Amino acid sequence: MPDLEHALDALAGRVSSLREARTAYPAELAPTLDAALAELDTAAELLAEAGEALRKAPKRPGKDGAQRELKLLRQVFRAFPVPVVVLDGGGVVRRINPETSRMLGSPDGYLVGRSFPLLVDVSRRAAFRSHLTSVLQTGQPAAFETRLAHQGRTHTVQVALTRLTMPGEPQQMVAAVVLPTEVQLPEPGGRRPEQTDGALLLAAAKRQDLLVKTATLLLDEEALLRPVALPRATRMLAAEWADWVIADMVRDGLPRRSVVMAPKNQPIGELVRQVESADPAGSHVVLQVLERRSGVVQEMVDDETLLGFCADGPLLTVMGAGSMLCVPIGVADGVLTLVRTHDRPPFTLADLAVMQEVGLQLGLAVRAQTSFQSRSRAADALSASVAPRNLPDVPGYEAAAVYHPGSSVGAEFYDVFPVSGGWGFALGGAAGKGEEAASVSAMVRGGLRVLSGWESDPDLVMRKVNEALVTQGTGLFVMVVAGFVRGREIRLSSAGHHPAALLQSDGAVRFAAGGGVPLGIAPEAETCVETLTVATGETLVLYSEGLVSSRNDLGEPYGEERLADVLGRCAGQSPSTVVKAVEADRHAFSAGQVWDEIVVLALRGV
Repeated sequence: MPDLEHALDALAGRVSSLREARTAYPAELAPTLDAALAELDTAAELLAEAGEALRKAPKRPGKDGAQRELKLLRQVFRAFPVPVVVLDGGGVVRRINPETSRMLGSPDGYLVGRSFPLLVDVSRRAAFRSHLTSVLQTGQPAAFETRLAHQGRTHTVQVALTRLTMPGEPQQMVAAVVLPTEVQLPEPGGRRPEQTDGALLLAAAKRQDLLVKTATLLLDEEALLRPVALPRATRMLAAEWADWVIADMVRDGLPRRSVVMAPKNQPIGELVRQVESADPAGSHVVLQVLERRSGVVQEMVDDETLLGFCADGPLLTVMGAGSMLCVPIGVADGVLTLVRTHDRPPFTLADLAVMQEVGLQLGLAVRAQTSFQSRSRAADALSASVAPRNLPDVPGYEAAAVYHPGSSVGAEFYDVFPVSGGWGFALGGAAGKGEEAASVSAMVRGGLRVLSGWESDPDLVMRKVNEALVTQGTGLFVMVVAGFVRGREIRLSSAGHHPAALLQSDGAVRFAAGGGVPLGIAPEAETCVETLTVATGETLVLYSEGLVSSRNDLGEPYGEERLADVLGRCAGQSPSTVVKAVEADRHAFSAGQVWDEIVVLALRGV
């Protein structure tokens, strides 16, 4: 077929001249475009003539003749100087020539087996499919303009479709001749930028940087205190790695849409709301990732229904998805989905690997946040169970208190409550830290409150609480002081607690006896009982172990002597002033450090 070979050589020369003209005169597009369209028609005619000539050629007997015919056809196809793609009736790529691979920036054979309409701009896909169907049914060629996007490159092209009958194929094919009209093609033999060693090194460094940023972001203290880990991580990924980022978290056994980050240029309108309201339980890819607990990547989205549907059709279609990546969050706590549009480079297997690690870190952060907040709520509940929100009004007295939690969940408590014929109070704590100690303190506080409604002596109440504590077998003992107020007299019962301090109106400070054995050690309680008279203007002060055991930079304890000095300077002051003065002095002494809980309770006769 010498004539065809000469025609192909001539066409190659004219296409080369057009490239040079496009480069030399970029401002004069119209003449170049007209000439390019004329060459496009010529290419389509030559391709049709080649196929017709092969059909009319005399049949060569034997297998060798058929092989030579197929070999010739392949040579013609590969030598064609313009991009040509052979599609089957469904639009799937069956053959692609080197010129097409060069234009689209993909390796030879990469697009074979993929749906060609997915390269077409979303707004023109329906028209492309209609043209394809028309050419197959009528046999009449069609030519039209459209946009192609692949590997981060966007091309405005003229496409000519021609029906073909391929030797050895049972169904008819379509040849698509593609001629770019708005981009300059890379030089022949040029290496893809993505494949250069420098670019690969930069891509690897960027992935490593992402892991470092993710770890830094998720280890921030605020990520534990507030539910910010998921929004922060998705916002960072949307800024640097994808156009759309979606996080679906599993709640009550089903995936629920939690976060949607749209492209920066996408207004928060109907499309974003549709993505937010779409049910991830209807997404095949989300359920697949949750079931298999491993991620998937689609360098080219070949099924636009994978992410589910919205009112306008498949989500991936309305999002303009070109490439998609899904990884599990944690083990199976949720799914992180990243989507890039057609005009950006697609996700790769290397991206999948790094996103798998990001998803694992994000899952650990979410679990840590949930656990921390759960423990925090438990700690708050325990704190509420050992310290009253407000002190009641005690007739004939003013009351005030300060309570500072320590470095961990502690066990100090204080309370003021009504008793038979008057009012009662208590202050103490279990020896130990953590939730168990706090629960024992709460139990003792509740027992004192309840039993004080029936008993007229605080010492009887203390003994019964001790019996109950020993019976429970907690293994913890509790130091506590309790008192009943009746008029100006206060009857105290101490079980291994520090002595109360009585601040007199002249500034003198007298300590009660205190002492006794902590509750919970022996079945028979050993308490110390004392009755004090609190006159008008005098203040009874009770305090925790954490106050007097506070230490300064030299390791010296705060102690009861320093407490007496501070109280002496507060003679005649209100209870609130007294407890604040003690608090301020201890803060200055220990440079603001608080290790154990600090409780100060003051009752002033009025």
